[in-house]
Amino acid sequence: MKFTVKVLAASLALAGSTMAFAQKGETVKIAHIDPFSGPFANVGQNQLKSWQFVAERLNGANNPAGVKFEITGFDNKGSPQESLNALKAAIDQGYRYVTQGNGSGAAAAITDAVSKHNERNPGKEVVYINYAAVDPALTNEKCSFWHFRLDADTSMKMEALTSFMKDEPKVKNVFLINQNYAHGQQVAKYFKEGMARKRADVKIVGDELHPLGQVKDFAPYVAKIKAAGTDTIVTGNWGTDMTLLVKALNEAGLNIPLYAYYAGVSGTPTALAQGKDMNVSQIAISHSNYTTPEMRSLRDDFKKKFNDDYYTFQTYAGIQMLAQGMANAKSVDPVKVAFAMEDMTFKSSSGEGKMRKADHQLQQHMFISKWTKATAKAPYSEENTGFNFAVVKQLEPYVASTPTSCQMKRPG
Repeated sequence: MKFTVKVLAASLALAGSTMAFAQKGETVKIAHIDPFSGPFANVGQNQLKSWQFVAERLNGANNPAGVKFEITGFDNKGSPQESLNALKAAIDQGYRYVTQGNGSGAAAAITDAVSKHNERNPGKEVVYINYAAVDPALTNEKCSFWHFRLDADTSMKMEALTSFMKDEPKVKNVFLINQNYAHGQQVAKYFKEGMARKRADVKIVGDELHPLGQVKDFAPYVAKIKAAGTDTIVTGNWGTDMTLLVKALNEAGLNIPLYAYYAGVSGTPTALAQGKDMNVSQIAISHSNYTTPEMRSLRDDFKKKFNDDYYTFQTYAGIQMLAQGMANAKSVDPVKVAFAMEDMTFKSSSGEGKMRKADHQLQQHMFISKWTKATAKAPYSEENTGFNFAVVKQLEPYVASTPTSCQMKRPG
């Protein structure tokens, strides 16, 4: 399946203006590779719309390079192999910029394939913008000059989360439940390491890995959680795996604190609202109630247009980063733009972000937010539930910044 939406920028004449865009009027085609069918289709569809909506919003005179972004979706069905097929199709069609986010397995396959393609095809290089695949290996031992990550990786999020949880005295007996692939395995690994350093008294009473996108009923897992004497759950689950886990917890009447990575992703807020006073906290680079007029307007206008939530704020950072990189490079050539984006500071949803040169990992703020009834002060309604994720704590970039083992090979 292939979805194509040509984003047409309003051509605003700059006659008489002193501002000059080096690439004004050029079109930059971006191939967006993610699942648009299968168990995670609702997430993929939302994020394709997010990329397209932000691109339209920031096109032309609304970005520092003056370029037009054209976003096209390629369905990878959540599979690394299908991702490679989609990447080949995009490259054959002339795409020089690629985005992907759902699944670190797919991300690793794309990173490797892009690196090999660029080595074999000088002059036809491709840049890969990873907006949500969070396996730390992608900016450590598997790092690539052609890969840029916009989300905080699993270890960064867990460093922030465990720094917060260590001060929660009620956290004593933790059950880890995660998807059985790179990301889920890393969530469990980094939680155990982080809490061992910060709160050695915390016990891991369960550590379950389940098949990715295949479990239809989480009741047996919830029974294990209950039987283990759990007082706290930690999960990196996303998509249907998160939604069905919440549903099973609700049905079992097990309302204990749950700390999550992706509780605000499509479908899960509705499931949370069906429970009674769900005690859920989230670690993320975003939250429901942005204070800047620009981000509030973007979020609200997205909802009016699609009756859906705009929760992937990395798409905003991605367009801003590319546009700023193109303006700095005075070119849309991927090689020049990639060099320009290294160590570049640019506008993200939560203020300024900096793309670390050593490993191409964005350094940015993070937030602990909690599932809370909407108020006059924090009024946004996730999936029209009357609830949202209200900020409990904002964490400065240095709190979660982790070292890198990346030994990056640069072209030239």
